[in-house]
Amino acid sequence: LEYLNLNQFIGAEAKATDERLKAEAKAQQQAAKANKKKQQQGKGKKGKKGKGGKDKDKQKDGVEKEGITFDKYTQFGDWYKEIVTKCDLIDYTDISGCYVLRPPSYFIWEQIQGFMDREIKKLGVQNAYFPLFVSEDALKSESKHFEDFNPEVAWVTHSGDSLLDKKIAVRPTSETIMYPMFARWIRSFRDLPLKVNQWCNVVRWEFSNPTPFLRTREFLWQEGHTAHATQEGADKEVYAVLDMYARTYSEICAVPTIKGIKTKNETFPGADYSTTVEGYIPGSGRGIQGATSHCLGQNFGKMFNIKFLDENNKPKIPVQNSWGFTTRSIGVMIMNH
Repeated sequence: LEYLNLNQFIGAEAKATDERLKAEAKAQQQAAKANKKKQQQGKGKKGKKGKGGKDKDKQKDGVEKEGITFDKYTQFGDWYKEIVTKCDLIDYTDISGCYVLRPPSYFIWEQIQGFMDREIKKLGVQNAYFPLFVSEDALKSESKHFEDFNPEVAWVTHSGDSLLDKKIAVRPTSETIMYPMFARWIRSFRDLPLKVNQWCNVVRWEFSNPTPFLRTREFLWQEGHTAHATQEGADKEVYAVLDMYARTYSEICAVPTIKGIKTKNETFPGADYSTTVEGYIPGSGRGIQGATSHCLGQNFGKMFNIKFLDENNKPKIPVQNSWGFTTRSIGVMIMNH
């Protein structure tokens, strides 16, 4: 698979196909409405009744409403929300942006998780678990990182009725939780590469227009964090992970993606560069981010004082990566199919 810079990707052919499909769908919808209106006018004159005095047409209308009532190409947003609820994938709670993953959708996530967990371990990565909470001091220790995530951070300020001495953040991501541990664990080049992954939930609070699977205040994901002695080793892993993400979409979700490099404005806060797999949504004619793999360089190593002694007994800062794949993938799969 070829790595592309998405700035240079122009989907003219895809756009033309999408416009044609939308036009065909709209024509079919108009024809169906006209035909239904004609049938209703004809049946209204006959006035036939079913058993119990109920109108047969009303019974049919009732059955039709149990199915999908919105068109994928002309009413895409409504179609998507109808699909995820009527297929028992999602249910709503009284907190905006927080959804219940019902057994069918969690089963899908288990299949994705099972495939990826095996592939992640083939890369020499071990699973671990880190706390849900982050101290304010740790989160603010990297100003640029905190500045970009600050609007999305949910804070714990009370224990019962008592005000906490210091507020505690619910993790929006785990760099600032994990890397103080990396500073303890890494001493020598023999400790590298250090590769850990965790399957967990994260919370990112500040946004409008929540959408099931795609824009949620809490979501499930895996996040891998690694440290390497050389830039070459880190770069190799970034693209190996990206390949794995593309395979997950194609082999598990049957969704084609394009691999590329994020623009500077879209690069993960604190990273040297970010790579991505991007999908295409036929119903809306838009691209969508599938998953990302980042090279953090030595930025977090400097911030958290992560150092090791090389073969010549000289102190160096390791090169770090982080990468993540979320339940957003379920939404991308549904929108494609």
